[in-house]
Amino acid sequence: MKKVFYILLLLAGSQSVKAQQWGNATTAQIDPLGTQYFSNQYLGNPAFAGIDTGLHINAAVKRQAKNDPGVPTTMAFTADYAAGKRVGVGLYVYNDKAGLLSNTRVAATYAYHLPLSYSGTHQLHFGLSVGFRTEFLDRKGLNGDGSDPSIGRFNSRDNYFDADFGVAYTSNGLNVQAAFPQLVGYFKSGNENMVNSSTFNTAVSYKIPVGAELTSIEPKVVFRGVRGFDNIVDMGANLVFLDNVANVFGMYHTSKNFTVGAGFNVAHTVGVVCAYTTQTAGLSNYLSGNFTIGLKVDLLHGK
Repeated sequence: MKKVFYILLLLAGSQSVKAQQWGNATTAQIDPLGTQYFSNQYLGNPAFAGIDTGLHINAAVKRQAKNDPGVPTTMAFTADYAAGKRVGVGLYVYNDKAGLLSNTRVAATYAYHLPLSYSGTHQLHFGLSVGFRTEFLDRKGLNGDGSDPSIGRFNSRDNYFDADFGVAYTSNGLNVQAAFPQLVGYFKSGNENMVNSSTFNTAVSYKIPVGAELTSIEPKVVFRGVRGFDNIVDMGANLVFLDNVANVFGMYHTSKNFTVGAGFNVAHTVGVVCAYTTQTAGLSNYLSGNFTIGLKVDLLHGK
């Protein structure tokens, strides 16, 4: 456990030497991937790294329904592993591209899962992710002078260092969690007037066992803080069928849009999730909704 913690500190220290710019906040959590709500909660909270036994690999792609040039495209990859009796580690790679601008973030995660009872049904989880973010302007797609020195200066800027912290409590189907993304950027001087960035993410859900065909129902409420705009509440549920073979879910967002999706698993090892999120009310006349496709592979169960 100590070795893993020291490795994360070294990553943070080495990156701080290279990254002379700290904590330029991004908008990744303002429009989260549809897989974040139920399929891969590690995307939104580092406390979920290694929360289950085995190795969990997730990949997701989100793209607008309209196939216009330069439409926003988001790709995410995560891998988390239960490295010890109480320790989880993870890797997080996130890329968001809109037009010519590409934004990539890479982070490593350490999580500690503390049992609060002898049976282990009551647990408190803590997670810390440290990493860096880089921005890049695509010269090849530029309709103009690609030799403009301002473009070179933009692409040669230092990376941004930041950290996320998360905590969660789980007990017999109950899941209460809170995450604070990009802590360095939030407290960085000069970012006070920055808008449309995520400040916190809290959620409460409860999985209710039902039976054989309808396995469980999990209602969930999420409260997301947004700097400079109204905070967002997400409300919905996940319905699981046939002993975790298939599921359907839906979330209504107070930004006046909604997310619906479905997934299925093969041999409880490989899972596919598809989701569609409508555009927010203020942009519905200009932009279409977006589709998310996610792939999940669970390995090394019980090891």
